[in-house]
Amino acid sequence: MKRRDFLVATAWAAGLGASSISLSVLASPLPPDPFYGHSFPDTDGQQHSLTTYLGQPLVLNFWATWCPPCVKEMPDLQELHEKYPNIHMVGLAVDTANNVLKFSEKVSVNYPLLVAGHGGIGLMRDLGNKKGGLPFTVLFDAQGRLVHSILGQVDPTKLNDLMAAMS
Repeated sequence: MKRRDFLVATAWAAGLGASSISLSVLASPLPPDPFYGHSFPDTDGQQHSLTTYLGQPLVLNFWATWCPPCVKEMPDLQELHEKYPNIHMVGLAVDTANNVLKFSEKVSVNYPLLVAGHGGIGLMRDLGNKKGGLPFTVLFDAQGRLVHSILGQVDPTKLNDLMAAMS
């Protein structure tokens, strides 16, 4: 018996009838990237689960206060964050909470800055950044699947195009 025939027969047996079956309902989407199982603190120590970002695309930027290209791209990221309010933007610092707190007093961004600490390097490697270089930006779709990654300082025009396609 073919899978479709089996599903239809099962639906009939359950009393649903063939007219109420939608193959799109029966097909389950791929699960989110395992990265969404993590949570990270902000500079106040409050934990933020990445699952709260499911349902909308996410641009996740790994950065550090001591990384000049990371700091240089932050105004571009802020501008794109404002341009695409339907896309979450999160900065994930490969740094200490204290350094991020001091930095955020000097450089203002209104997207969340969370702290991965030095463990962030391993997380970047898990997402495809085998060299562990910074900055590293990953784009996830609304279902939490990784769709693109950028190693090095972002080109704001290219990131804009990627974000426009996601919105």
